[in-house]
This record gives sequence, structure tokens and C-alpha cells, in this order.
Amino acid sequence: MKKYWKYFRKGKKLSEDKHFLSAQLGSSNELQKKGDRTEVLNLLLGLFDRPASYLEIGVRNLEDNFLKIESSIKLSVDPGLESDVNLADFKCTSDEFFDQFSKGELKEVPEKFDLIFIDGLHTAEQADKDIHNALKLISDDGFIVVHDCNPPSPYHAREEFSFQNSPAGVYWNGTTWKAFVKWRKNKDLYSCCVDTDWGVGVFSKRIPLGKPLALVNEFYEFKEFEKQKKDYLNLVSLEEFKKLIQR
Repeated sequence: MKKYWKYFRKGKKLSEDKHFLSAQLGSSNELQKKGDRTEVLNLLLGLFDRPASYLEIGVRNLEDNFLKIESSIKLSVDPGLESDVNLADFKCTSDEFFDQFSKGELKEVPEKFDLIFIDGLHTAEQADKDIHNALKLISDDGFIVVHDCNPPSPYHAREEFSFQNSPAGVYWNGTTWKAFVKWRKNKDLYSCCVDTDWGVGVFSKRIPLGKPLALVNEFYEFKEFEKQKKDYLNLVSLEEFKKLIQR
């Protein structure tokens, strides 16, 4: 409170704090970036010379992304906690879905998926589990895509969505970035993050999107991440990404 008390004493508003304004600018800049997650996903699906299978973890509103996906084989998973009517194919958590899949309890589901999009609970722990489980289901030439990997400020990277009394407001990327950075260290995966739509992280076993991360941030401190964000995420523009995936 001492940090902000001077603003009240001088009759200034909290919104005049440079950190507050910087975070608000971060939201504005992000919303103006070219492209979105749907475009990235459809670009990847277009690489396959077979009918590609698509799985989306965390759909909430089907119109936001799922219905725009150009794939004849696509399935969705969502527990429906944020919607009045749950229209997902599998009305459960991702943990429950992956567990049922491993036990062979799901019918009419592909043995492997060519593209798995993770956009569920935006916490490092859950995103980490979803990536781990997705790797078991992905085809050898498939992709795992993770949303919200590039929070523009620590306010956007807060742990709780419900805390909206900040310059980030309703915009929430959570701590997903930590899970993405952790898996970027895996030597069996290539990865990059497309600089659009709050950061669209992409993993591949075959296409050289980027070398494994060598930087160390043992406690996943945001200030260290922010200093070298381009390297931590292997951040690329949409146009650079299109060149990377050309075969």
C-alpha cells in the first residue's frame, strides 16, 4: 500500500501509475495484432494430406473457435462450468477425458489425433498435465497447440481469473506460460509461440520450429521471463510461422 499511497496523497489516480498504464496498453496492443488462434490451427491442419483429426480442450463457446476449424474429424472437451448450455462432445474435465481414453472407455474416438488444442483452465499445473496427456494421444507428425502463452503483463498472468480489479480487467492468460516454457526444455520437441491472440504456442516432434529452451528461470519469475520473452517463448510473427511450417 505504501507504493500507492503517494498517488492518493498527491491527488493522483492509480491509473496514472506507469505500470498500470503499461498493462492497459498491453491489452490494447494484443487485441490489434494480426491473426488469431483459429488461423494458426487451420494453417497446421492444412499441412496434412489426409483427413486430419482435431481435439479441442476447453471450448466454452463453440462459435469462438471450434466451429471455425476446418476439419471433418473434430471433437471437443469441456465441463461446461462457464456456459449455460454445454455443447461439447465430451462434457467433462480434460483429466476425466484423458483417463477415460486411456482405459478404452470412449467410443468412436480416433486412436491418435493430428492436432490437439489446449485452451482449458489457464493454470500452470493444469496446462502442464494437459500437455503431458496430449503427448500420449498425438500422432507422430501431429501438433499440440497451447493458447495464452504470452501474457503482456503480470496482471494478465495472475493466478486467479476472479481478481479483475487490475489494469488487465477481464483479460486473463493465467500461468499457462509457465507450462509452455517448461515443455520448451524438452529435447524431444520443437516449439515456438506465434505472436498473436495472447500467444499461440506450438509443439511438434518433427518440424523444426525451434530448438529446446536453454535459458534457466528456476522459480518461473515473471520479471525474468519478461526480460527475455522472445527467447523464452521462441516468439515468432505469424508470417515467420508460415515460413517455418512450409514443407
